[in-house]
Amino acid sequence: MNKYLLLGAGFLALLAVGACSNTTNSDEAASCVGPTPDAEIPLPIASANERVDLDEPAFSDPTSVTNPLFPVGVLEHAILLGVEGGETFRAETSVLAETDEIELEETGVEVLVSQYVSLVNRRIAEVALDWYAQADDGSVWYLGEDVFNYEDGVIADFEGTWTACEDGPAAMIMPSDPRPDDVYRPENVYPVVFEEVVVLSVGQTVQGPRGPVSGAIVVEELHMDGSTERKTFAPGYGEFLTGSGDDEEALALGLPLDALGGSVPAPLQSILDDSRELETAVAAGDWSAAADLRIDLDAAWTTFRAGGQPARLAALMDDELAALAAAVAAHEAVASRHAALGVEQAGLDFLARHESLAEINFLRLDLWLRQLVLDSDAGDQPGMASDIALLGVVLARVSHLVPEVALRSLRADQTLLASPAKRRDGEAVAEIAASMRGILHSMIQSR
Repeated sequence: MNKYLLLGAGFLALLAVGACSNTTNSDEAASCVGPTPDAEIPLPIASANERVDLDEPAFSDPTSVTNPLFPVGVLEHAILLGVEGGETFRAETSVLAETDEIELEETGVEVLVSQYVSLVNRRIAEVALDWYAQADDGSVWYLGEDVFNYEDGVIADFEGTWTACEDGPAAMIMPSDPRPDDVYRPENVYPVVFEEVVVLSVGQTVQGPRGPVSGAIVVEELHMDGSTERKTFAPGYGEFLTGSGDDEEALALGLPLDALGGSVPAPLQSILDDSRELETAVAAGDWSAAADLRIDLDAAWTTFRAGGQPARLAALMDDELAALAAAVAAHEAVASRHAALGVEQAGLDFLARHESLAEINFLRLDLWLRQLVLDSDAGDQPGMASDIALLGVVLARVSHLVPEVALRSLRADQTLLASPAKRRDGEAVAEIAASMRGILHSMIQSR
């Protein structure tokens, strides 16, 4: 797995510190690290006879991950929305085109690579590459992850990184047929990472983006710090709802499950067009045009919303439009431009139900480039660093679709962005961003 694209402004920091590798040499593979003895784990853990994850898994077709409660081989992309510490939270998971291989004892197991990225207040917080494989009995196993934790847009540490065999055992993340009181450990490398799950109930019905979903399970997860939280997993979606105290993360959209196909609804296209035009109008100081476009946006959203939309995506759009209305009314230029881009991002989530995921990711790249220029204009250095990192995250999802010459140019430009962003050279940032947008537009038009 080429981690280069994920790192953005933190690339040099990673080189200096050194990242964990997901490969082992033959000596290491011959003697895998076992689990920490239960007696050495100072937590209220279950006894061995309650656990369903103690049998050695066999992997004949490991990348066919179809377990309905953890279907990462089927669910190509998921968006989760919520609140974390009183701030807006967004997470996206995407299955990458490349597989990887993890050495277990003397056997290499091919794994799916799932990219996870979380944003708090639209700034990057964490990126992880998670490695999953399905055993022959239908259970899904977690074989480790590369974690990149960010602060102010720059990689701060790699806490939570682990690799099966190198650091501890592979871990069951979902049984083949979970039942009440089943116990398993999705992470079992104490004191690096540790989670123990007990199934509380099965056969639950939850409200999904397109309506009721039956067959969900509710679990309680014990964390390494002794805290617990409840999670819901739903067929077709996997992790569906996580809540602890005032914090909550909930699935807002899963693709292709929630895709509709067909032509793009006219009101949605208007939302996307008007939000872009409004951001341009504010940048030019044309508040009269911005006010008119904001009214048009409200009208388009009222029409589109009436058609019945996924509830959590709809709530997000409500919030983004409210923020836009307040900023435009107050003639706050930076806030208005931020809000216009927020409306567009919310619109792209709806557009993902009608267009290919590749198309959406190319449009997201274009959006983050415009966000970068805005943050450059505002002198927001942490914002610029976050934007550059997110460019790498999204580019990793589509790199297999980009011609080699174009991909080299995009990678080079992303690397070049770090220097002018650090010295707050807005002209140079805008020039490089324009170059990247030109490449993207050529690819979008040719698709």
